[in-house]
Amino acid sequence: MENISQADFTILLDLFGTFAFAVSGIRLAAGKQMDWFGAYIIGLVTAIGGGTLRDLLLNVTPFWILDAKYFLTTGVALIATLLFKDKLFKLGSALFMFDAIGLGLFTIVGITKSIDAGLSIWVCIVMGTITGAVGGIIRDVLLNEVPLLFRKDIYALSCIAGGGVYFICDYFNLLTGLTEVIAALTVIIVRLIVVKFHIHLPRLQPLNNKKE
Repeated sequence: MENISQADFTILLDLFGTFAFAVSGIRLAAGKQMDWFGAYIIGLVTAIGGGTLRDLLLNVTPFWILDAKYFLTTGVALIATLLFKDKLFKLGSALFMFDAIGLGLFTIVGITKSIDAGLSIWVCIVMGTITGAVGGIIRDVLLNEVPLLFRKDIYALSCIAGGGVYFICDYFNLLTGLTEVIAALTVIIVRLIVVKFHIHLPRLQPLNNKKE
């Protein structure tokens, strides 16, 4: 029973993450004046991109091939965005918030699935980061934007921080559901803090070409 409830909780996180990432993609696509179908596709690839790469690396069938609920959830995200677009579009931080929530939830889903595959801690954290970050990269590339991962804002490191917190909680034998919530909140809070206070890694300075 515990395993069933835990599996259901992970699925719930996955669906919430799908919805959040889909909204972030659709919201950004609207700024590019795409039609509804184009916005749906952008939302979909944002939601499934990271998980698809994760599953390919784990040598398993990509999750969305086996279950249509990810397509349906993206459709719900599109409808919700259309119905509440005036409220969402007036909020300048809407895209950021949905992206941060999706990042946190998907990171934990990636870690959980990697643990089930029997992988080591560091691989689980990498897979969690891939699950959380790659969908946003694909979204930004398709929309001709510089991916958030490559900007000065701390993005992938937020996933790594959440992964570290996950295994710290696991070491102290916290309930799995509580561990997942704490780790996901860590990713989201780190993203909020670094953007709020403009925290970023040092920039790589170009090398000076010395004339001989």
